[in-house]
Amino acid sequence: MSAAVADSVPILMYHQVSDAPRAPFLKYTVTGRAFAAQMKWLAANGYSTIDLPTLLAHRRGGAPTPKRSVVITFDDGFRECASVAAPAMEAHGFSATFFLVAGLMGDSSRWLVAERGIEFPIMSWDDARQLERAGHRCESHSMTHPRLAELSPGVCREELARSRAMLEDELGHPVRYLAYPFGSENQQVRDIAADCGYDAACTVAIGISTAGDDVYALPRVPVLGTDSLLDFASRIRTAYTVRDRLRRMIGVS
Repeated sequence: MSAAVADSVPILMYHQVSDAPRAPFLKYTVTGRAFAAQMKWLAANGYSTIDLPTLLAHRRGGAPTPKRSVVITFDDGFRECASVAAPAMEAHGFSATFFLVAGLMGDSSRWLVAERGIEFPIMSWDDARQLERAGHRCESHSMTHPRLAELSPGVCREELARSRAMLEDELGHPVRYLAYPFGSENQQVRDIAADCGYDAACTVAIGISTAGDDVYALPRVPVLGTDSLLDFASRIRTAYTVRDRLRRMIGVS
């Protein structure tokens, strides 16, 4: 087995976890019941959660990690993820990283109004602090959730630097990890992220993370509201649902 395959770790990407999914966002909303079942499956199959610093420390210097490791991440900072998803993880001793839109804490997801005609409440700073007291991490998802690759270098830098500074001021610890809003990034955005002091960044590119990854372009495994538990198990191992894998096998796009 190659070193890259041996070091493969799924970085799960969630958006919304809600007991009341809304039609325009169904694809990206996992119900509380489904999420709890997914966490139960991970625990039953011997998985342990690690965070991004632990994953990178392992790859850089061989720091030990559990044999079956998974990183759980949430983009956007929706309030229901704090109230619904966090307890389900904590019941199994799991933790996650919540990528927060620093300039909209305690407000709403304004960017979704133009995108999908809806908006959701964003968690407050107190919610974020409570998550961290429970063992989770809070990191950066920019200031206002723009498409970073479409911004001028100066505006992109402001989005990333201000977000990091605000998060550090409110949470009282270094912020070194980023998820690109909308997955919008290019080499210029990656370079700016590095210049702004981020150690690594997550994309929306689909794949299991391996030791050969660019740390500023980490792939992730999307978990969607349309996924069955069998699909979830398939994604953990391959990043794709059962149907996706079959279509790829027979060459159907």
